[in-house]
Amino acid sequence: MINRVVLVGRLTRDPELRTTSTGKSVVDFSIAVDKKFKPTDGSPTADFFRCTAWDKTAEFVSNYLGKGRLVAVDGRLSSRKYTANDGTNREVVEIVADNVQGLDRPREDGAHAPVAAGVAAADVPSVEEYDPFAD
Repeated sequence: MINRVVLVGRLTRDPELRTTSTGKSVVDFSIAVDKKFKPTDGSPTADFFRCTAWDKTAEFVSNYLGKGRLVAVDGRLSSRKYTANDGTNREVVEIVADNVQGLDRPREDGAHAPVAAGVAAADVPSVEEYDPFAD
């Protein structure tokens, strides 16, 4: 069986990092992925997906990515059912992200750096030093 999802979209809000009772880092975020064909009936021009990342990937997303950033999310689909506070049964389908990459540069005012998960911030060159054709 294969359960693999790769999406490219923009974060719709700042990620929310928290720590579980066992000490694991987890972050929740959502992305908007533009539709290939724009609807003419006034419905949204993007699909919105909930995403969750764990451990180092969660810390990377929380530290370096924010609302509006273009990201690639590689992961798997997960569905779960629960009972809401009002007693209704709910089902959620979300992407559990194994890898998240920032695809654009941060905003001019931004504190977000364009680095890949697992790369130390000290190893990343500044914008002035960055040469995409080096190597």
